[in-house]
Amino acid sequence: MLQLWRASSTLVEWLDVYIPEWDMKQKMNQLASITIMDAQTIKIEPWDKWTSWKIEKAIYESWLWLTPMNEWSYVMIKIPPLTQERRKELTKYVSKLWEDAKVSLRNIRHEWLKEAKKEFDEKTISEDQKKLYEKQLDDSMKEFSGKIDLEVKNKSEEIMKI
Repeated sequence: MLQLWRASSTLVEWLDVYIPEWDMKQKMNQLASITIMDAQTIKIEPWDKWTSWKIEKAIYESWLWLTPMNEWSYVMIKIPPLTQERRKELTKYVSKLWEDAKVSLRNIRHEWLKEAKKEFDEKTISEDQKKLYEKQLDDSMKEFSGKIDLEVKNKSEEIMKI
């Protein structure tokens, strides 16, 4: 589980870094080695030293609200202790991610229902099969939604309590 108040390689390894020379985005762990120096410090050593400023920019522009220090051959990140204000920001961000996920779930559900209707109209499935399919889809969506609600609640409580 990602902990935003202590140094962890997972905090930065998934970040996209845009490399103009290659005209593509790369994941941080494909461009550099990531080392945890202590509980509050991450050191990122790019294999190509010229990408250090691009790595710095990607971290600075991310949602992590961290200020990297570029030492040319490596980038250091100091994880600041969480203030009450920062905890509230993180909790809001977790809630925003869940709201975005809900929209995606609704869109996926809509697409699957449209596909079921199309198959029914083409007479490849019966009305009973279509209704069963819709019920299974709704049950799966409710189950998934409930699990995510619980995770969001737990993560928000964890952020506020530490």
